[in-house]
Amino acid sequence: MSFVHPWWFAALLLLPIVWWAARQSGDRLRKRFKPELYAKMLTPGGGLDPRTRRLLLLLASALVITALARPVIEKGEIHLKQKTVDLMVAFDISRSMFADDVYPNRFELARRKFFELLNDLKNTRVGVMGFSSRAFLIAPLTSDYDSLRYLVKHMRFDYVSLRGTDMMAPLEVTDRLMKDRKRKALLIFTDGGDDKDLSKEIAFAKTHGIKVFIYAVGTQKGGIMKDRNGAVVRDQHGNIVVVKLNPAIRKLAEETGGVYMTYSLGSGDMKRLAREIRRRLVPSETKERTIHQREELFVYPLALAIALYLAAMSSLPRREKKSRGRV
Repeated sequence: MSFVHPWWFAALLLLPIVWWAARQSGDRLRKRFKPELYAKMLTPGGGLDPRTRRLLLLLASALVITALARPVIEKGEIHLKQKTVDLMVAFDISRSMFADDVYPNRFELARRKFFELLNDLKNTRVGVMGFSSRAFLIAPLTSDYDSLRYLVKHMRFDYVSLRGTDMMAPLEVTDRLMKDRKRKALLIFTDGGDDKDLSKEIAFAKTHGIKVFIYAVGTQKGGIMKDRNGAVVRDQHGNIVVVKLNPAIRKLAEETGGVYMTYSLGSGDMKRLAREIRRRLVPSETKERTIHQREELFVYPLALAIALYLAAMSSLPRREKKSRGRV
């Protein structure tokens, strides 16, 4: 038998002090009254005497401390190997992502889809970045999905004045963060930007082993944008600017071994995307977890402590035999 938390036994050193303090309290009461008066104060046959009561409470405290020390019987260890996949997620935060051709806008839909994706990912470390003409890191690779939800939920880009969409920016950040891995994965929520030729981005991804997954948010019909004051964005000639989904972005996913998906208002698309990510990626890291097999014994000293405590605090009067007289 061993103890998981043996430091609790240090509390046993306090018990003699508690015993002494309780005894001194009883002696002071005895000294304040005459012996015959003190004897009348005690109920005859009313239960345990104070000394026995203190002893039972002391033993109960010692047993509680023993239970807190958590006695166990060790039955060996189990070593589990857990394979993980690393995935960087990039949010396009260029002005076109705030177009209203999808409700409520492209960026808000991308954020909701990311939350759905986290519910379906398993054994995956996820990092998050935002990008437009340049990229910046929001969260490093982590398995703490609650923190990721909080950070992405509170992303605000009202102050960002960057224009344009540089698809090379998230690729370079992904390569830099995963430089020790042969195979890398990047998921981009984007409307594709304006570039029709993505050959440089495709070549960079292939050279550095990056599989690109694209979740296209936008429509071919396009949508309008509004500025910070709520006014519709117009070009220099006064015409309303309509931004459309760039179909060229599809090649970046397909030619790097990733997956291209167009937006959907349903929830099943994120389940499919999570499956595709797991299917196309080889786990980059194997973590080993050790599980201790133990038989817990704390319940026994705890149960005995409760019994002693109840015995000490309850009244145990002695029965008196009464003789019956004959009539």
